[in-house]
Amino acid sequence: MSEPLVSLDQFSTLVDGLDHPEGVAWGADGNWYAGGEAGQIYRIAPDGNHSQIGSTGGFVLGLALDANHNVYACDLFQSKVFKVSASGDVSVYSEGSADRGFAAPNYAVFTAEGNLYVSSSGGFDEKNGCVFLIRPGGETIVASDEMDDFPNGMALSPDGSELYVLLSTAPSIVKAAINPDGTLGEMQLVADLPDTVPDGIAFDVEGNLYIACYAPNKVLRLSADGRLEVFAYDWQSVVLSAPTNIAFGGDDMKTAIFGSLGRWHLSMLEMSVAGARLQYPDLG
Repeated sequence: MSEPLVSLDQFSTLVDGLDHPEGVAWGADGNWYAGGEAGQIYRIAPDGNHSQIGSTGGFVLGLALDANHNVYACDLFQSKVFKVSASGDVSVYSEGSADRGFAAPNYAVFTAEGNLYVSSSGGFDEKNGCVFLIRPGGETIVASDEMDDFPNGMALSPDGSELYVLLSTAPSIVKAAINPDGTLGEMQLVADLPDTVPDGIAFDVEGNLYIACYAPNKVLRLSADGRLEVFAYDWQSVVLSAPTNIAFGGDDMKTAIFGSLGRWHLSMLEMSVAGARLQYPDLG
C-alpha cells in the first residue's frame, strides 16, 4: 500500500481523561458522545468540555443516538443494549431475541424508520456472531446469521439501502441489502483487509469508507471506486492507539473523531470532505 494520506501532526486531541473510549458518536444536539470500559457514558462539547451523564455498569462499546438525544449503548460485559436518556436514566432496551441472546453486542446503527441494527460479535475466531434487528419498541430478531466472523463496526450506505459490516476475524468488509421487513439479504464481499483487525467504519458523502483498525493502529480508506489506501498510521500507538470507532460531526460534518481503546483520549481530524449524516429517528 501507499504512504499514509495524512500525517499524524494533522491530528489534534478533542478530549483526554476518558476511560479507554471505544464507542464514539455525534449527536443531533451538537455534542459528541463516548463510552468507557466501566460503563461510563460521556457527553463531550465541541470545545472538549465533558461530563459523565450515566453508566451501564459494564463495558461500553458502540453507541447510537435518537432524535431525543437518548444514547443506545452496547454493553460487552452485560450482553445488553441499554438506553440512556439525556438526563442519565438507564434502562434495558434489548437483551436479544426470544431464542438467542446477545453475545458481545458491539455496535449499533439506526435507520430512518427507527430500526436499530446491532452486531453481536460472539467469540473471537469462533464464528458464532450475527447481526440483530431491534424494531421500535424493542422487538428483537436475528437480521442475519451469515455474518458470523466476529461482526463489529457497521454503517448504512449513504442512500440507506444497504448495511455494511466489518468482520474482524475474516478480516473483511461485507454488505447486504436491507429487505422491506428489515432483515438482511445475501452477504456480499466488499473488500478483504489482510493483516488487520478492523473495528469501526464510517462513510463520507462521496462514498469513501474509512476503516479504523484496532491492529495495527491504522486507518484505511476504501475509495468509492474500490481503491484501498492507508489513510493514517501510528506505529508508536500514541495518537491512534488501537483505534476503534469513527464518527463524523460538527456543523459542516467535516470533523472526524477516532476512539482509541488503548489510551484515554479522542483524536480529532478536520477533513476536506463531509461525513455522511447519520439517522436520528424519533421513537417517541
